[in-house]
Amino acid sequence: MRIFITGGTGFVGSHLTRKLVENHEVTVGSLSPEEATLELPEEVERERIDVTDKEVLDFSDYECVIHLVALSPLKKPPIPYSKIHFEGTRNVVNQAQEDEVEKFFHMSALGADENADTEYLRTKGEAEKYVENSNLDWRIMKPSTMFGNGGQFLEFLSSLTTPYLTVLPGKSTKFQPIYVKEVVTLIENSLEDEYSGEKFEVGGSERLSLGEIAVKIEKSKRRSLKALGLPMPIFKLAMTISERIPFSPFGIDQYYSLRTDNITEENAVKNLGLQIDKMKTLDKYLEVGG
Repeated sequence: MRIFITGGTGFVGSHLTRKLVENHEVTVGSLSPEEATLELPEEVERERIDVTDKEVLDFSDYECVIHLVALSPLKKPPIPYSKIHFEGTRNVVNQAQEDEVEKFFHMSALGADENADTEYLRTKGEAEKYVENSNLDWRIMKPSTMFGNGGQFLEFLSSLTTPYLTVLPGKSTKFQPIYVKEVVTLIENSLEDEYSGEKFEVGGSERLSLGEIAVKIEKSKRRSLKALGLPMPIFKLAMTISERIPFSPFGIDQYYSLRTDNITEENAVKNLGLQIDKMKTLDKYLEVGG
């Protein structure tokens, strides 16, 4: 199958491309196609695309489009989330419909909803709805936080942590971290015909608080850590001020992101072919890497 991956040079895209190219012809599209998070096989074709410009999109040679392009929720974005998440998705969906693409995969996020507190999740929810209302043979995945080679979350959390004693906003907020290579397997499996028109919430085998994740990161470096919680009203005030400061990396979305648990009661990993008790834990990843 000939597959086009938007955002194919990013974190998830790089891992996915390396797996799919074993059995498919893969083209990756991004703003900087030569700058991949991981080294890509030579046979992978690369195209420069901008999902905000529909005129540069062309999927007429492809049977499947996998749409991964998204902004990071970890920092205040350089452009509005809606520009990429909704408008970009709308352009990709419309072009895929015009080109009569046979299969369409959309990467969303756990918690995405049109009425969510954060702009990140709200625009992700709007994009989901647009995909659902299309006439494409679609499937949508909503993962919790992902970890793996090239990922930002663990590195970002580590940068906020001081050795031995640290104060964290959202210390008790729960996540369900999932290994990126397992997400990639789930994506590939979801392309089967039987999963047409389905949405999948996916997470790892553990539910961990932000504080517990920070402790595990430090433990992997052979350092102990005591994590204290920063009162959320103080954090909200700080992020409200930061929102108004030009070029500040953080804003009010980061407050709302850390106020809400990111876990699922409807984990679909088993439905897509993985055994939860055999999934890679965060401890195992930090121990051996990869």
